[in-house]
This record gives sequence, C-alpha cells and structure tokens, in this order.
Amino acid sequence: MEFPIIMLNKQPSAVSVDTFTESADNFDSQPQSFSQEYQMPKDECLSYPRFPRTSAYHPDWVLGGASGGANPLWLTEWLCEVLDLQPGMRVLDLGCGRAMSSIFLHREFGVQVWATDLWYSASENIQRIRDAGVEAGVYPISANARSLPFSEEYFDAVISIDSFMYYGTDELYLSDLARFVKPGGLIAIAQAGFVNEIEHPIPDHLSDWWAAENPYILHSADWWRQHWERSGVVDVTRTDTMPEGWQYWRDWIQLIAPENETELTALNADAGRNFSYIRAIGRRREGLQLFDPNFRIPAEYQQHPLLRNSQ
Repeated sequence: MEFPIIMLNKQPSAVSVDTFTESADNFDSQPQSFSQEYQMPKDECLSYPRFPRTSAYHPDWVLGGASGGANPLWLTEWLCEVLDLQPGMRVLDLGCGRAMSSIFLHREFGVQVWATDLWYSASENIQRIRDAGVEAGVYPISANARSLPFSEEYFDAVISIDSFMYYGTDELYLSDLARFVKPGGLIAIAQAGFVNEIEHPIPDHLSDWWAAENPYILHSADWWRQHWERSGVVDVTRTDTMPEGWQYWRDWIQLIAPENETELTALNADAGRNFSYIRAIGRRREGLQLFDPNFRIPAEYQQHPLLRNSQ
C-alpha cells in the first residue's frame, strides 16, 4: 500500500523535531495545509505514544481494514483504558465494521468477541479473523442492531466503536440492547462527537461541512449521559471527551481520505472548539424487567356474528 505524503505527527499536538523545524505552537495555531514537502516514514505511520497498544499493529493492516471516519483501534484502546475487561468475558462488538476492534479486543484483553455488523460482510471478516490467528475467540455475525440474534443476558459487555450514533439516539433503543447484557454488565461506546452541543446558527467555519454531512446524529458526551440516564436502564459511570481528539480525527481522515477537503478544512478551522471523540459507559441496573420488542400477543381468535341481526 502506498502511503500519502502528509504532515502526520506521532503526537498530534506537537511537531516532531526530527521531521519539522517550525514550532508546535505555530503549527497548531494555524489551519494545516498538509504540505507535500515531507513524508512520514512507513515504520512510523500510525505510531503514536498516546496509543501504545495500537502502535504495535502494522500500518498496512490498520489501513487495510479502515471502515469509517475514525481509527477503530485508537478508539477501542481509549475506551478500554477505563473498562475492567477480564479474559474469557463475552463481549458484543456492535457495529464492528471490518472487525478490527474485535480482533484487537481479543488479542489485547483475552475476551471472547461476537463481531457484529450489518453493512460489512461476515465472510470478509472471517478471513481477516483467521489471518489474525484469533478464529477461536472472535466470531463474525451479520445482523441488524435492531434485530440481534442473541440470548437475553448473554454478554458481560457491549462495546460499540464509532457506530452507536447511527441507531442509539432512539430513546427506546438502550432498553432493547440492555436485554442482551447481564445485570451489572457494561455498555460502552466511543465515537466521533462534539465538545458541546452545537445550536443554530451553525458556526460559519463549519457551514460547508454541515451542509455536506448534515451531522445531526453527532452529540456531546453530556448529551449521551442525559440520553442514557433518562432511560433508567443503566447507571452511567463515565462520559468524557478525548483531549486533542480533533487532531487524531484530522490525522486519520488525512490518511484514509485526503481528498475530503471539506472535512479537513472544517477540522483545522475549528481547532478543537467543537470536534472531538467522546465516550460513554454505563452498567445495566439490577432487577430490571425489560420489555422484549419482539413480543407478540398470542392468537386467540374466535368467530362471532358480525352484525346484530345476523342469522
């Protein structure tokens, strides 16, 4: 794979003295132009001290499994820093894309992972899983997040990486999903979002990107806390925003979609005022009686006269 020529730093809030001569302050105070003058050496591509686990994975493998606008390994590593995952736990990786996060979860933490996605092929994912040597612990599933084929209270944790916003904003969804988690089990998400909710009018520097993306599914960490707390289904234990998350977002987009000038321009102009990554973690409450949306009233039809004066 050919890597694009980019100004990508091992720490996005600073510039490597081995690569650049301008100061970090000057670099970060102005929108990036992504000069073609320098090229990140291949063995350093995607190697960030902030993500030591992710940095062990080959950049060809990471980029070859890209499935969205965020590096799934960065977000999974960040999320798992505050999760108590133990070997042998059953984990549902919901909206797993190309199963990169699922493979990472099993390799790094020894958990058993059900790699579940609707859009990406389970047949492709099993090949990636086999090549990674984790077929005994990662199981690819093709399923809709609103029609999951699992037993109730089967999982110790549900993890969703840069996916939950596509289906989880529905106020009834968390109650449905929680049925598959053991009482006291975890529901944890990490994804693109906002530092604070953006109200109208949209800031001028985001107007082009907003018109192109119409990103009403993106929300702040505080929004997700309130959304989950209203459900009464989980005790929310943590919601927060990744420091310098916008810069990791920008660097990833520059790697996988350098032609996306609208988003890159917005990210640089915004400089972290609005864009970031967020995470939210909750534990299913004990003693809940959760409604099964697949419940059907039994058929008990009896024939009766239609009209009063029927013979």
